[in-house]
Amino acid sequence: MAAVPSDVRQDVHALYREHHGWLQSWLRRKLENTFDAPDLAQDTFVRVLTAWGRGRPPELREPRAYLTTVARHVLLNHYRRLSLEKAFLATLASLPEAETPSVEDRLVILETLHDIDAMLDRLAPKVRTAFLLAQLEGLPYADIALRMQVNVRTVKRYMATAYEECLLLTP
Repeated sequence: MAAVPSDVRQDVHALYREHHGWLQSWLRRKLENTFDAPDLAQDTFVRVLTAWGRGRPPELREPRAYLTTVARHVLLNHYRRLSLEKAFLATLASLPEAETPSVEDRLVILETLHDIDAMLDRLAPKVRTAFLLAQLEGLPYADIALRMQVNVRTVKRYMATAYEECLLLTP
């Protein structure tokens, strides 16, 4: 993250000081547990700081409504991450013991899955659809174009965009 101007940091700090406790309680109710709420509250303020650091902070007439909106996005990511982890663990459970990856490899695989999920989420819906049709269903570009009702050139452009995002994932 680029350097955040001091006035933005001060504004976020004031928002944090005034509303952190309330946000953490709100998250606790939404999650129905006390364990994840502090982390998700922190993630919410990190998102605010990141967003405000990129440009002029908004004039907040309803700071709690604003924080609720940001926190809902954080919650959605949290639930998506849990869903992905659950599916991964179910897949691991179905593997023969000899093929089960080590604990270290599991963590690397899971982190990679999270990175791929985040990359797919960043893609525009049509780009994501074209990419998934090609990668998961093995459809050629002409078939993707027919299914999506676009021309092959557009599918090629979608795929180039998706592949560029994939390249950003590699170290």
